[in-house]
Amino acid sequence: MDKHTLLSHVDHTLLTPTATWPEIQAICDEGVRYGCASVCIPPSFVRRAAEYLGGRCPVCTVIGFPNGYATTAVKVFETADAVANGADEIDMVIHLGWVKEGRWDSLLEEMRAVRAACPGKVLKVIVETCLLTEEEKIRLCELVSRSGADYIKTSTGFSTGGATREDVALFARHVTGGLKIKAAGGIATLADAEDFLALGADRLGTSRVVRLICQQGQNG
Repeated sequence: MDKHTLLSHVDHTLLTPTATWPEIQAICDEGVRYGCASVCIPPSFVRRAAEYLGGRCPVCTVIGFPNGYATTAVKVFETADAVANGADEIDMVIHLGWVKEGRWDSLLEEMRAVRAACPGKVLKVIVETCLLTEEEKIRLCELVSRSGADYIKTSTGFSTGGATREDVALFARHVTGGLKIKAAGGIATLADAEDFLALGADRLGTSRVVRLICQQGQNG
């Protein structure tokens, strides 16, 4: 896969708690320079990044991140606030305790409430696969497919593990209705990135791929 095609699937990401504006600005510059799908940044930087980018690259941010156990009302407020600040894409973490309790109706209701708070924007639902059983993953593929979201996303990158090839392949077998897949967390090499795309992912959440391609160009 050529590098331009690969980069067009990358959400160039910086979500560390110590992130500063100069670092976010650098991510924005790289997102534009390399034609990334979006830049994924903390909510507090969305307005400034959106103004700085001026539409040159979509701005993605996270909701209920990274643990997902905020109330639905808080997630809806966070989403509406992010959209008002200029976010183009929303990555929302589900309530994992509800998964363990089997509160499927509550999960679907929350996804739909967040969907309603960001009309016309891209919504990705983060399910944190490293904490789920295979049965739970399959059930969530069904729920997210029904929710009106655009993507199911594997991971926050802040838990016990990130995306795996097995999980992306499992999602590809079970999503319906045009739901797309985002693999995130632990994408360490260009081979990882190409493998995830070949297995069915449409987006990659990573902070490394752009730097790897940049280094490759410098060394080549």
